[in-house]
Amino acid sequence: MKIPPKKVSAIQREDLLKTLKSRFENHLERHQGIAWAEVQSRLETLAPKLWSLHEMERTGGEPDVVGQDRQTGEYLFFDCSAETPGGRVSVCYDRAGLESRKAHHPETTAMDLAADIGIELLTEAQYLDLQRLGDFDTKTSSWVKTPSEIRERGGALYCERRYGRIFVGHNGAQSYYAARGFRGCLRV
Repeated sequence: MKIPPKKVSAIQREDLLKTLKSRFENHLERHQGIAWAEVQSRLETLAPKLWSLHEMERTGGEPDVVGQDRQTGEYLFFDCSAETPGGRVSVCYDRAGLESRKAHHPETTAMDLAADIGIELLTEAQYLDLQRLGDFDTKTSSWVKTPSEIRERGGALYCERRYGRIFVGHNGAQSYYAARGFRGCLRV
């Protein structure tokens, strides 16, 4: 997947801010106590963050504010698309997983693509927090940041919602599926 230059045009910026504001206003339950004007003010001074949000949007993530870090004051944007972002599926967990495949290599990995976009994979705890805001991944699954002790043994974790419950599963980091991608977090 070729990533475009890391800047947005004035038109893209305006369209993105309009989309983010509309999503923010349509889902107030995700960010109670946070004012859009404060979020927008911060976004307007951080061009690289706008580019990352543009990429989250372009790849189907539908990013939205889900909270604020009390220590740093940063706003947290998570991918809030109903299913794992469609522009980020069919990826192995990381580069080591991809390189361990003998055949049928995917184009990239979740970790590489997240780094290219400038975001982090959701942790398991963040994924559970997201699920408190709605029903996500009822037909798909999302890789989550995997603890090193699991990754060192060749595994990687993913999460999904089925039967009204959230499940955490594991696969070899080299596996990839058309219905598995990843959700990201961006701190602004």
